Amino acid sequence: MSAIGNFLWFVLGGVFMGLAWWIVGIFAYISIIGIPWGKACFVIGQFAFFPFGKEAVNRKHLTRQDDIGTGALGTLGNVIWFIFAGVWLAIGHVCWAIGCFVTIIGIPFGIQHLKLAGIALAPIGKTIVDKEVAAAARSSNAQATVTHLRR
Repeated sequence: MSAIGNFLWFVLGGVFMGLAWWIVGIFAYISIIGIPWGKACFVIGQFAFFPFGKEAVNRKHLTRQDDIGTGALGTLGNVIWFIFAGVWLAIGHVCWAIGCFVTIIGIPFGIQHLKLAGIALAPIGKTIVDKEVAAAARSSNAQATVTHLRR
């Protein structure tokens, strides 16, 4: 089912926002200082091309460890990202979402655009994984939390 959703998504507009992510990534690479953001742009751009069956999750929730993107530097990186590129990509996704919401069949695509708009606002510290991996991480974290609370 996700293959059909991804095909329809790509043909009916996903290609444009995926390319937008990649263009921002190219500009980030050209600036040299933006290489970490550029790498994230290409990963999330691939996700924007084919989002069904995958999910963006916080790396800290996935690995249960802090890294440079999930701490204070990640927050600073997200603020810089928001100012220079995040808000513009989010606006693009919101515009596409509004267009998708006009038709009943486009509602799932509109919802996906809104999810991508949220990612566009603060992508640092997130990674893209299969839905099954995200569900397993949530379940494992929930079990760890319950075990910790029972102590």
